[in-house]
Amino acid sequence: MGTPRIACHSLQALHQLSEFDVVGVVTQPDRHSGRGGKIEPTPVKKLACQLGLSVLQPEKLSNETVKNELNELKADLIVVMAYGQILPPNILNTPKFGAVNIHASLLPRHRGAAPIQWAILNGDIETGACLMKMDAGLDTGDILSVLKTPISTNDTAQDLHDRISVMGADILRTQLPRYLKGQLSALSQDDSLATYARKITKEDGLIDWRLPASQIHLRLRALMPWPGIFSYLPTEHRRLIKIISAEVIHCSGKPGRVLKAEKRGITIGCGHQALLLKSLHRHGSKILAASEFLNGFPLQTGDILG
Repeated sequence: MGTPRIACHSLQALHQLSEFDVVGVVTQPDRHSGRGGKIEPTPVKKLACQLGLSVLQPEKLSNETVKNELNELKADLIVVMAYGQILPPNILNTPKFGAVNIHASLLPRHRGAAPIQWAILNGDIETGACLMKMDAGLDTGDILSVLKTPISTNDTAQDLHDRISVMGADILRTQLPRYLKGQLSALSQDDSLATYARKITKEDGLIDWRLPASQIHLRLRALMPWPGIFSYLPTEHRRLIKIISAEVIHCSGKPGRVLKAEKRGITIGCGHQALLLKSLHRHGSKILAASEFLNGFPLQTGDILG
């Protein structure tokens, strides 16, 4: 059971393991995607079809028909990664070995929908993948195995996404057979240490220049590629500009004010220190280095981004 691209390595790993027979794949329904509104299958569905696996795409797992369809698969185990719905108890408890989940954080830290982004936003120095037994709570089940990875100062959410996708597959290859043989000890989570990683929205990308430059830079890394971080140009129509790359520099000025606009970058004042914008993306255009951007939109010292 999975939906986005991060779950594809895990499905591929299960399909390749000789100990297992993947009797079915459950993913979210096809959705409208992109500017043209074309209906697109999920990445997991695309892979499942390539592998010749049967696919179920229920709108809701609570439907009695869905429960019957899952029962007909006679699965011994459900493996979940980023499926997108909470599994009700009558589905969790049906298979002989229950259900396990690969969660993209070091539980109990960052339970919820966006653990990768919030690990960066909170300045964590490491994250990872947890193999856990599923229960009726939100990422509250006992932990079976953990893989860790450091978070470097240059890592974006996309970088961690790609690493953890591979780590999820690795933990299944090495630990799932051991789980089924009863060789893994389940460790209860300490709820007092739990944090919640809520879903990211587009509004999270709007820059508050009153924040320290270091925090804005964390948001740049955490919200890459979507929704990115953005601000509004000082124009009558408030044209939006997305920041693609930047660095924190040691100078100060009024938050949102253009302190310098030069070939090496555009320096913007923040609540503490400043941010040097190196590349930018204006809607309908391509990504431009700061020098190229200034050729088409000559920001001046003293302009205010909002």
